[in-house]
Amino acid sequence: MKAQDYKISSEKFTFRATEGGLHDTKLETKPVTYFRDALNRFARNKGSILAFGIIMMLVLFAVVTPILSPYTVEYHDTYYRFLQPRNELFVKLGIPFWDGGTFKEVNKLSYDMYRAIQIETGRQVIMDEPEIVTETYMGKTKELYQFRLDTYHAVGVQYVTLSTKEYQALQQYQDEKQVQVIYPITDPKLRPKAEQDENNANIWYRTKLGGGRKTEIVYDKEGNFVPIYQANDGTDLYTSTMFWEGEEKLYNYAQKMDGDLWKIRVDYREYYVYTHYVAGDGITEPSFLLGTTDAGKDILTCLSSGARFSFILAMIVATVNLTVGAIYGAIEGYYGGRIDIVMERFVELLSSIPFMIVITLLKYHLKVDHIIVLFISFFLTGWTGMAARTRMQFYRFKNQEYVLVARTLGARDRRIMFKHIFPNAIGTLITSSVLVIPSVIFSETSLTYLGIIDLNTGSMTSVGTLLAKGQTYLFTYPHIILFPAIFISLLMLSFNLFGNGLRDAFNPSLRGNEE
Repeated sequence: MKAQDYKISSEKFTFRATEGGLHDTKLETKPVTYFRDALNRFARNKGSILAFGIIMMLVLFAVVTPILSPYTVEYHDTYYRFLQPRNELFVKLGIPFWDGGTFKEVNKLSYDMYRAIQIETGRQVIMDEPEIVTETYMGKTKELYQFRLDTYHAVGVQYVTLSTKEYQALQQYQDEKQVQVIYPITDPKLRPKAEQDENNANIWYRTKLGGGRKTEIVYDKEGNFVPIYQANDGTDLYTSTMFWEGEEKLYNYAQKMDGDLWKIRVDYREYYVYTHYVAGDGITEPSFLLGTTDAGKDILTCLSSGARFSFILAMIVATVNLTVGAIYGAIEGYYGGRIDIVMERFVELLSSIPFMIVITLLKYHLKVDHIIVLFISFFLTGWTGMAARTRMQFYRFKNQEYVLVARTLGARDRRIMFKHIFPNAIGTLITSSVLVIPSVIFSETSLTYLGIIDLNTGSMTSVGTLLAKGQTYLFTYPHIILFPAIFISLLMLSFNLFGNGLRDAFNPSLRGNEE
């Protein structure tokens, strides 16, 4: 049969009606980029969103708190050591929590010492009625007083040594402000004889040496304290009357020392306010939201400053490692062959050196600041992992069709590497870079915690240093280690969840599998 036998007349063809017959419609939505698609998938991961929010709060805490806090890392006050966390709102509301108080269980002598501070200063040192319990040990029975102690007011009265000019300035201040800062000096002849109490300014009452050469209190017939204030003998620059048990008496308020110095008993809380009032540093009263350390440092300021240093160090290390590692790994993976073999042997050589050996050698042989030692150590061994991941991604994508097309069209190697291949590997690299941050922070914290790196200088501290300091007082003052431990735990957990969310979001193979 010939082809012309199949010839069909054009009259037999008709146009088909298009009404209701075509189902293709024009796309009304905008195209979604790779990063936008990754962001959309990340936003559906609630755990990662929560973790990201916690990380941002921790970063904000590290950045803002040192700026707003009236205290600095250099600040310390040995009289205000081991103070409990104090929230002024809780204090005003009378809530027996986070108010600077702590539970105490002491014998009667110690309880009366606290009671004496409360009587002399007029402040509530003992925060509630004590509960008396009886304890028997080896046939001996003793009473123990259980109560909540205000750690701020328990400091009471302290001795300070001032020059004549400073003494007169303090007198003028208390007269202007109508507050009592200076308290009568005690008679040196009647002060406690026990070595541990002879310089205790809070013992303003008569005592004696008891069993075991310990201080015992001497009460009057009614069971009250007997004051041992020094009667005025005309040697003091400042005199004032004081009423005790309805009787007006005149006492010395300072003891003359050698040269131009005076030994004075001061209400330390009011004296603290006075010294900072003179300094003009913005501190109006002793109040520490997270308490103080064994050196009298503000834990809130030290923790935020240490966290800020950790974040800055980690982000710098992550950025440098990403830059160097990505360029090095891209060259390895793209060119391959002998270039890859030589470069990879160098990477393996660096990777085989333990991090601890690197930082130890640098610490003892480089006469530089420990911060620089930390950075060099993290950089020398850190970028190799990023280079290995980049190399693997380039081997994965360099033979894809779109790369071959670009090479056929005459694209240069640099354009192919960073325009066509690198964007496809960026998801893995970003995830790895983000996870470098908690790794660096944890390593830096461990090194400072173990004392290998010392960042506890006058103007600097670290989270690891706070943890190391707090470990010593874990059972007596647990608040010192509690807050740094909470910070580092939240940071590690949040970064792990956040990193997992980034990994899933930047993985195209998981598209559509979020549910």
